[in-house]
This record gives sequence, structure tokens and C-alpha cells, in this order.
Amino acid sequence: MEKGSLPLFLAPMAGVTNSIFRTICKEKGADILTTEFVSADGIMHRNARTRGYVEFTPMERPMGVQLFGADPDRLGEAARQVIDWVNPDFIDINFGCPATKVVCRNGGSSLLRDCPLLERVAKAVVRACSPLPVTAKIRIGWDANSINAIQTARLLEDSGIHRIAVHGRTKAQGYSGEADWEVIASVASTVSVPVIGNGDITDGATASNRLRSGVSGLMIGRAAMTNPWIFTEVKAALEGIPYTPPSLHEKWELVRLHCAKEVASKGNERFAMQGMRSRLMAYTRGMPAARPLRASLSMVASLMELDDIIEGHLQEVREETAQPIV
Repeated sequence: MEKGSLPLFLAPMAGVTNSIFRTICKEKGADILTTEFVSADGIMHRNARTRGYVEFTPMERPMGVQLFGADPDRLGEAARQVIDWVNPDFIDINFGCPATKVVCRNGGSSLLRDCPLLERVAKAVVRACSPLPVTAKIRIGWDANSINAIQTARLLEDSGIHRIAVHGRTKAQGYSGEADWEVIASVASTVSVPVIGNGDITDGATASNRLRSGVSGLMIGRAAMTNPWIFTEVKAALEGIPYTPPSLHEKWELVRLHCAKEVASKGNERFAMQGMRSRLMAYTRGMPAARPLRASLSMVASLMELDDIIEGHLQEVREETAQPIV
């Protein structure tokens, strides 16, 4: 595969990768998207909250729905139902989430400690979805003493999984420490299905270096939360072309657009803006005078307030740099 053709994936992130954010990342260069995870029970109930998790727009394709659970039959039935419901391009199984609320239900990375059950879950979903492709996302193991990504990947490949995304941390690490790309490389060299590398891809240079691992694609998560342009930057690096970062004004334009779309989607400005506060904090990373800016954004409750904060911040930066903010 040529460097420039390497697909870029937006990692599914709970509370982050809704349709609005996925579309933003798609416009910035993400190739393949997946919903935030949803439980088998949520699919069975088909309530309004679940609908918000799994629905997507045509421009988001190729699009996958990520499921989690530990009951093979129930997860298989949920996969069948979600295919009938929203017709995704693939189903993804979450074997990697380290969150306590998922692990305590024997979902996500909990199954890394029970490979026989993981295998039964994978086979049940593959059978239920055929001929639709099923993919999976894993971590390299439960903890440093149980790195079993190669074993897990082999089981998944033998179960009919079409593609495996590997996050280079253990469940015990959460999001601390460094992702182990040597393990990811070992997985990529062991199985014949495509392996997608995930973890600590923060810029174009890092992404280019990760190609040495032999992966078939790169998955970007937390870095996209603070900088959706990372997909543009990585693509430029892989294609060997220059990349110009967005200006401060361009960053704020995207933030304002994101908030406006959330308000329009939810139909309640205060509720939507309160829900965006943590996202706004992420967007300010790397901005000048970020600390007082975050203090202001932590209480924002309307688009008008946001506009005032944006204008005040741009004016402050203009005065400090004595240069126009283009």
C-alpha cells in the first residue's frame, strides 16, 4: 500500500464522536468512522438515546457501529438488529474500552482476560452479520503481566474478523504512559487481516514513523479532540506535501460552528452549551492564554457568550502580539 493511500480512522470515543464531530473529522481528512460504543441492551430497546448513538448521515460512510457486551447470543442479535435499523458498512466489537462502567459489565477490555469468551462473542457476531464485515478493537492486554495481543488477534482472525484495531496500551494503563508500538508491529506481522495502529499519534511526523510498524492504517482519537486538523496534517505528511496549520481565527470558526450545530441538534441552547464545555476545554489546548480562557469557557451557557469570549480572546492576542490575527 502506498503511503498516501493509508486509511485514517477516527477512534470511537464515548461522549465525543457523535455525528456532528464525526462529520467535522471527515471534512478534515478522516477516512473511516465508527460510532461511539453502544450496548447490546441499548440496541434491543431502540430508545431515543440509542438512536442518537447509532444514526449517521450518508456523507459519513464508510461507517461502522461499535457494540460491546459479553453475551455472544445477545450481541449477535443486537448486531442483526442494528444492521436492519441503520444499515452500517461494518460492525465493530469493542474489546478495548478500559472504563469501569464497561469492564464491570464484563465488556470492553474485560474480555482480554477471558479469551474463550472473547472468541465466542466474535464468532457469534460474525455469524449474525454475514456477509457484512465485522471488525474489532483491542488493547495489547489487561496489564503488563498479561500482554496477549498476538494471541487475541489470532483468535479474532480465526473467528472471521475482517480488521483489527490495536491500541498500544493495556487496560491497566488507561491512557497513561506510552503506547507500545512494538507490540502493535508484532500483531501486524502475525495475522493476515489488516491491523490498524492506535495510540499517541499526535502529528504528521509521528504518523510517518508509525508506518514502520507495518500497520495497514492509523487510528487517531484524543489528538483529534483538541485538533481535528490532525487528519489533514497526517495526510500531508504521508503524501509528502507541505502542511499549513490553521490560524487562531480558523480554529475559533470551527469551534463556533461545532457549538452551533450542537445547539441546533439538541434544540436547547443552555443544555447543548453545558454539554460542550468539556469539548471547549479540549479545543483550547495549545492556544495562547489558555488558562484564563478555560476559566471563562467553563461557565459558558450560550452562543452569544461564546462569541464574546472568542472576540475577547482574539483581541487579547492581537494586543499581545501586535499583529493581526488572520
